[in-house]
Amino acid sequence: MLLIRQVADELSIPDDYLEYYGRYTAKLRLELLDRFEPRGKLILVTAITPTSHGEGKTVVSIGLTQALRRLGRKAVATLREPSLGPVFGLKGGATGGGQSQVLPADMINLHFNGDIHAISAAHNLLAALIDAHLHHSNALRIDVDHLWWPRTMDMNDRALRQTVIGLGGKANGVPRETGFVITAASEVMALLALAADREDLRRRLSNIAIGLDLDGKVVTAGALRATGAMMVLLNEALMPNLVQTTEGAPALVHAGPFANIAHGTASLIAQRMGVRLAEYAVNETGFAADLGAEKYFDVVLPQGGIPPAAAVLIASARALVEQGGGVLQEGFANLDRHIANLRRFGVPVVVAVNRFADDPGDQLEAIERHCAELGVRSALTDVFVRGGAGGEDLARAVMEAAA
Repeated sequence: MLLIRQVADELSIPDDYLEYYGRYTAKLRLELLDRFEPRGKLILVTAITPTSHGEGKTVVSIGLTQALRRLGRKAVATLREPSLGPVFGLKGGATGGGQSQVLPADMINLHFNGDIHAISAAHNLLAALIDAHLHHSNALRIDVDHLWWPRTMDMNDRALRQTVIGLGGKANGVPRETGFVITAASEVMALLALAADREDLRRRLSNIAIGLDLDGKVVTAGALRATGAMMVLLNEALMPNLVQTTEGAPALVHAGPFANIAHGTASLIAQRMGVRLAEYAVNETGFAADLGAEKYFDVVLPQGGIPPAAAVLIASARALVEQGGGVLQEGFANLDRHIANLRRFGVPVVVAVNRFADDPGDQLEAIERHCAELGVRSALTDVFVRGGAGGEDLARAVMEAAA
């Protein structure tokens, strides 16, 4: 691996804007946003409806970034941080694979620079303040039967989804029902990922609705005077993390909101930095185009997001066969729908056919022919095995589409 200072040099980041977290990762100070003007293009990466195989969004996002770099372009990947729940579940790590990974993978998958722990702490601080307020006279007259704010932890633990707290006598608080959510589903995670800067995050935290009072009016975190303490805990977590890919390309890994619950993409701050530091910022969105990509257009863009210059729609032969009940051509209906959905937003679409070792050649050719009939650019990718070299055709197609 390169030293993180060398990775920063590729993006011309002065040392004053780096907060080093060891030899191979660093955080980028928010003042960097004021130093550079936007100059790059954002490439949105999404996929067809997920199957048990996985379509390889993270792998292709990283591989495309490496391929653009091989073609002489300055590129950076903007990716979400992995959650410990999926890492230790069936899904596993979320740093790509093969020759298209972000490094150091073990560090990114486990406790990465403390961001998710800070978000958990800020979320649980608010929960503790709520219960302390109930215990000490409840001056805001909060209705314990209409409290919405749960607690959180970054682990899959279904036994904690619904709990009863405050048992064991008056000294232990007010008994009530509550529960836990995984940190990636925390509202604090979503707000941090959408914040434009520290003041914007402060405003969003203050406006969190934690429940109703006895008159049916909304009670906010600001009314509990929780905002300042939450901001202190989130001070470092708000800064994006700079890492590298297997080929030394820069990547910004920051925030991790789930796409099925929140908006499912890297932080807005990371994306804004990406288009200031590089010609192309390759931004992955969660799940399929009808979820993560549509949420990007419907949620992130109105919050100050960057209009994509092109969208990469990932598909694989084996996934289309599964979508088609065992027949490739029947699975084209799923591909077609996602292409149509993306076109509704006026963004050029490039289909990335993610190649696997056992894919029949005639199936890959059939997918390319079908895309040509639809008037959609497509390219075979083999970035898992070949790294950036296996994504050069895709990179060229993306540059043409985004021109």
